This record gives sequence, structure tokens and C-alpha cells, in this order.
Amino acid sequence: MAKPTRTRVIAFSNDAIAEAARLVLAGEPVAVPTETVYGLAADATNPEAVARIYEAKGRPSFNPLIVHVPDVAAAEQLGDFNEAARALAKAYWPGPLTLVVPLKREAQIASLVTAGLPTIALRVPAHPAMQALLKAVGKPLAAPSANASGRISPTKAEHVLASLDSRIPLIIDGGSAERGIESTIVAATGGPLRLLRRGPVQINAPEASGAIEAPGMMASHYAPSKPLRLDATSGEAGEFLIGFGQVAGDATLSASSSLVEAAARLFDLLHQADAASQPRIAVAPIPGDGLAAAIRDRLKRAAAPRS
Repeated sequence: MAKPTRTRVIAFSNDAIAEAARLVLAGEPVAVPTETVYGLAADATNPEAVARIYEAKGRPSFNPLIVHVPDVAAAEQLGDFNEAARALAKAYWPGPLTLVVPLKREAQIASLVTAGLPTIALRVPAHPAMQALLKAVGKPLAAPSANASGRISPTKAEHVLASLDSRIPLIIDGGSAERGIESTIVAATGGPLRLLRRGPVQINAPEASGAIEAPGMMASHYAPSKPLRLDATSGEAGEFLIGFGQVAGDATLSASSSLVEAAARLFDLLHQADAASQPRIAVAPIPGDGLAAAIRDRLKRAAAPRS
């Protein structure tokens, strides 16, 4: 899909939502206001659409993304809620609270959204624009902040345009974000609640540390159980080779060297290789900048020695 030559900015209206929904259903990310910051929303069930979020942001690594849904019932179709999670949802949704809960096996969420983890970050937003888009699309929306990676989070449409102009097709202008900081993130995955990120909602829970579970945390993600060799131009005995481009392999991230396709398939192929009979994994070189660098970053983390 060709990149847009310019980014349109349209004031929030029924027509704007209809156009945004058309683009999202076609696999494109669009910027939309929430009560926290502007989000870059894409169909969370479409792996290539999610990969385009990363492509637009120039995101340096594949962190889990928050999935926005219209209500608690929709959230419970995707994640397993214990009593503590349900109590928080009842108290604070819709609103600026994200809950990390176990991912349901039957949930049709792209693995790139969860960064290969067995949990999912869910939020029911309060902003009418995001709610309208969710209802128009009829699918869960992955939506990190709508800014180039490393830039200040956007609270106005002009902030989004300043960093993502020509990278995305559409920005819905809903005025200034009410809260202006990202949502509070709490893990409810069994045992005591854990605070993963501070935000507008004040939760009395100990702060978590260690492995990454949500956006805004700095640690390693899912890694295969087998040794992983990078920049392999051919497979060796006992290796499951993940190819790219002209390196075919046992499975390929993208035979056509599409970085969007490669990002979309990355975690699925790592799982496939981990479940294969070969005791080791090799991955072909992924040259380039931007999305290629994000893929290499994830693979470097996956290949790091285990302590």
C-alpha cells in the first residue's frame, strides 16, 4: 500500500469518523483524539495494519500496544478478568485506565499487538471520537500515542501533524486532549495488582519491575527458548531458518522483502520456530532503517544470552 503524499486534518464529525473507519478497515492507521493523548489507531486484528503503526512512528522496538474497545463486554471477549480487574473496570471505565490481563486463547488479536506476550493491555476510552470510531469499525483498535517515536506525546492535532505529516493519511481534530498524559496501567494477572505505569488514575498498588508487560516499560520481551543466530544467509544443521527476501528459509518473514509484512509475521514465526523440531533458530539479515531497525532490535533482544 502506497504511503500518503499528505496528511489530511479533518474536524471531528460524523463524516470524519466515516472516513477514518474506511481507512482503518482498509488497513491504514489514523490519528484520533482520546481523553489522554491523541492515539494512532489501527485494526488490532490485522497484523499488517498494526505493522503500519510502527512504520509510521519509526518505533525502535516492538513494545506491547494498548487495545481500545468500546465497553467492558468487548474487553472481556479478549482478556480474562479476575475479580480485581472487574472492580477496577467498573470504577474507572470508560476512562484513562489500562488493564493488563491474560489474553484469551480465542482472541483474534495480531501477535504484534501483544509483542508475543500471553497478556493484553485493554482500555475503554471516554472520548467521543474514539468511541465513535470503535463503533463505526466494529473491531478493537490498537492505538499508541500518535507521534514519531521519541517525540513528545501529542495533545493537539497540530502536534500529530508536526511529527507524522505524510506518514499517515488522516488526523481527526478533536481539540486539546483533556488529560494530556498517558493512561495509568495496572496488571491484574493473578496475585496482587501491580502498577506498571503512573497516570491520571491513582491506584494503590505496588510498582512492578522486571520484564516488560506494557507500554512505557524498559525490559526484554518474549524470547524463544532456543538459541537464536542472527544475520544468517543460510541455515546450518539443526537450525530452523527464518528467511527474508532472497534468503528463503524454512519459513519467511517476507519473500518480497516487505518490511510491513516482515513485522506483521515476526512473532508468529518466532513461535513457529520455537515449536519446530530443530534445536536452534537462525534468522536472515533484515537490512534498512526505520521498521527494519525495529525488527532487528526485537531479534537482538530475542537472541540475547539468558541469565
